[in-house]
Amino acid sequence: MRKTFAGSVREAMHDGCECISERKSVLDAAKRMEQLDIGALPICGEDDRLKGMLTDRDIVVRVLAHGKDPATTMVGELTQRKPITISAEASIDQALSLMREHAVKRLPVLDSSKRLCGMISEADIARSMPREKTGELVGAIAAAEPQHF
Repeated sequence: MRKTFAGSVREAMHDGCECISERKSVLDAAKRMEQLDIGALPICGEDDRLKGMLTDRDIVVRVLAHGKDPATTMVGELTQRKPITISAEASIDQALSLMREHAVKRLPVLDSSKRLCGMISEADIARSMPREKTGELVGAIAAAEPQHF
């Protein structure tokens, strides 16, 4: 039996996505990540627009390692640049290409009004694409990540 693969990001992504306000503390974000069992949270502003992404690695490297207090450090302090996003209507191949190009494991997905509507991850790609394409993505991300042993 032949497996049918996703054609669009909308077909492969996780619907819905919880944001953390840029005015919340890093400690609040870490607790929410633990509750949701996730390693990244989108950061949204007062206008409900995506401002950035916060990862568990950001918390360790940019907060704890620098002796900052996660209870008083605001999430908004960690937004560095405009996040890499993709449209829900984009093709799954476009998502794969963008993830490879930027060596990211997840992309926030925006609807036609530029509002966050979901996330697409490396695992979503693995479930939605042929094995060879998934291997290319994993290889590109692994090659771009610093190796720490």
